Amino acid sequence: MDARLLAEQIPSLRRYARALTGNAWAADDLVQDTLERACGKWRLWVVGSDLRAWLFTVMHNIFASQRRRTPPPHSVVPLDEVTHELPGAADPGRDVGNSLDLQRCLMQLPEEQRAVLLLVTLEDLSYAEVAKVLGIPAGTVMSRLSRARARLQELMDGAAAPHRPGLRRLK
Repeated sequence: MDARLLAEQIPSLRRYARALTGNAWAADDLVQDTLERACGKWRLWVVGSDLRAWLFTVMHNIFASQRRRTPPPHSVVPLDEVTHELPGAADPGRDVGNSLDLQRCLMQLPEEQRAVLLLVTLEDLSYAEVAKVLGIPAGTVMSRLSRARARLQELMDGAAAPHRPGLRRLK
């Protein structure tokens, strides 16, 4: 595998990892783990196929394995630390409040919905590519994306009560 091809994918991997984990340190660790695994298993990548999709698949599998082994900590993060986690938060012309709200709302989405939403919107992958990365049918991608968008809108509007799976809000 050409190291330049791998290096070209690092910005996309970092962006997705940061959005997935919500933490710069954890994201960097996830990217490093992904690159190490990719280098160790490079023979599994089919030359001519989409390297980015393959790397996202590797990253998703590592992230899912890590989540199964260690549940996320339930700790309060000081607001000052959260602003450093957001790309571009230091820009004085930017509304940090909305960015913080979006980050918090994204992290409240179920992991499977957040992964689909991020791959489609942030990484601009097609439904078929997302289905391949996550190992799910394309119809499931569309369903999760629809639910993620609706839930994110509810959370951003502040109208959402604590989400309980299986219960629907009446309108």
